[in-house]
Amino acid sequence: MGDKMIYEITKHKIKWVKIITVLIVISIILKIGYIQIIDRVNIYNKAVELWQRSFPVEANRGLILDSDNNVLATNLTTASLVVVPSQIKDIEMTAQKISEILNVDTKVMQEKLSKKVSIQRIQPEGRQLDDEVAAKIDRLKLPGVYLIKDTKRYYPKDNYLGQTLGFVGIDNQGLLGLELKYDEYLNGNNGSIDYFMDAKSNPLTLYPSVYSAPTTGFDLQLTIDGDIQDIVERELNNAYDTYNPDGIWALAMDPNTGKILAMACKPDFNPNDYKSADKDVYNHNIPIWKTYEPGSTFKIITFSSALNENLFDMDKDTYFDKGYEIVGGARIKSWKKGGHGLQTFREVLQNSSNPGFVEIGRRLGKDKLYEYVKKFGLTEKTGIDLPGESKGIMFDYDVFNELEQATVAFGQGISVTPMQLVRAVCACVNGGTLYKPYLVDKIIDNYSNDIIYEKKPEALRRVISEDTSKKVRDALETVVTDGGGKNAYIDGYRIGGKTGTAQKAVNGSYVDGGYILSFIGIAPIDDPKIVLYVAMDNPKNCVQYGGTTVAPIARKMLVDILPSMGIEKVSSQRQKAYTFMDTKSVKIENYIGKSKKEVSNPELKFKFIGEGDKVIDQLPRVGEYVEAGSTVVIMLG
Repeated sequence: MGDKMIYEITKHKIKWVKIITVLIVISIILKIGYIQIIDRVNIYNKAVELWQRSFPVEANRGLILDSDNNVLATNLTTASLVVVPSQIKDIEMTAQKISEILNVDTKVMQEKLSKKVSIQRIQPEGRQLDDEVAAKIDRLKLPGVYLIKDTKRYYPKDNYLGQTLGFVGIDNQGLLGLELKYDEYLNGNNGSIDYFMDAKSNPLTLYPSVYSAPTTGFDLQLTIDGDIQDIVERELNNAYDTYNPDGIWALAMDPNTGKILAMACKPDFNPNDYKSADKDVYNHNIPIWKTYEPGSTFKIITFSSALNENLFDMDKDTYFDKGYEIVGGARIKSWKKGGHGLQTFREVLQNSSNPGFVEIGRRLGKDKLYEYVKKFGLTEKTGIDLPGESKGIMFDYDVFNELEQATVAFGQGISVTPMQLVRAVCACVNGGTLYKPYLVDKIIDNYSNDIIYEKKPEALRRVISEDTSKKVRDALETVVTDGGGKNAYIDGYRIGGKTGTAQKAVNGSYVDGGYILSFIGIAPIDDPKIVLYVAMDNPKNCVQYGGTTVAPIARKMLVDILPSMGIEKVSSQRQKAYTFMDTKSVKIENYIGKSKKEVSNPELKFKFIGEGDKVIDQLPRVGEYVEAGSTVVIMLG
């Protein structure tokens, strides 16, 4: 009985061992089947991850172009250094040789080469290497050391439009200006080259390398007119060298759309070498950042507002400027000792009479003046598509009393940016509409050349009527022909404008001898296509008046800008009123067909070329204007 019981127990145990063995075998088969059939892809991918070494390939950023497709920002192909630590046979020797070429500390390099990673990018020292440096590393043929494609942002025109374009960091991310504002569009998607290696970093020939191409970012086409920007940059550089100001800046806008045609400021910097530049220079894009009292250029706003309210007829109503006005116990003086006497309100603008504008401010009243300042957008940012814009400073309504009202009327006690001022003046002369300014006209897919975004002019609101705007244009033309802006007069072109001479305020107090001189010009005044603003901070060795110093700079710009825009000269225009200090212009008559002895003009000089007695040609041509004392070339035959 005992033996039988033992037998049964043994038999039962064997049975369970068999069952368990079968279950284990079935489980193994199922597991193998699951691995081989169901989970095969996942297991394979994990294995590939262990074998794969991925070398990054930097994507190119999109180009930045002006309105004529001239390249303002592009990319250079460079090389960067990466290492596979497990392939390096002699870390000390490798670190020493690389350090010598890159001019870095050997211990720092040794630490980077010793990291327990599959692939190590050497940065920042090994990024965007010069061709010569890359060639030296390549010639060493060091195991585990590789050079891969990289890109470097390049600005072919150096300082040109520097603060506006901005720059990018070592990883090609936008850090300033348009590069920062539109980084998500300009920035491409990086690619890679994938190799397969075993645990000892030996190549696995079973698997070919895989190249994933990078995707270039979108291109930006700006509203910047290359010809206008060239002219503005040239004249600002000349003036900066001549007058040695603390700063000089210019802004040109299409008054009918809000497009920025040109903008620049000095001092500037080269975005190709931004690390060597002063942060206070590249961080301060003056046309959108600097706020200051605009001075007499602001009188355009006050004059337009009062005209729109029908507070005077500018040619019939008069104001007597005795040289000052008393406001709230304060004496506000005219720039001309003794004042300008009896004037029409057109002449108040022409003569830039501060007491006259105190009277205009009185007629507008606190509420209306404050309302128009806001309607012209001078208490808010313009919304220009650039980072770092300021919004200016205006008195709170509760403290906008009689004296503040008087000073704001002629451009003191209010601070604005050049962008705010130019936009407001555009509204004064374009028919009365305030536009949102913008710099990026189109965003373009450079693979297909499809336009993925195109900016349309954005009219914000009507500020003054078309009739008022027409009167303002007429008045501003006479400022250039008969008033303080005569130094901006151009024969053959109808120009309007206004000068400004504003004392600088620092920490709430005016600086002795420090002025911001400015001129804002509109052309052609009968059908404005451009509003150009030029300002200079504390120029040296010159007369501290905007009309004397800055208006001629703006004139030099417009003389070249207007023909570049295809704007033709007119045969008739208001003639400039001359004083004994002005250089007179002389209209060239027709000498062709006359005899040599008939060629004469006491205000001109003549140079005769050729033989004979009859005039067969002449330079300048008939109808052109030249300064008195100029030489006319006469060809005889």
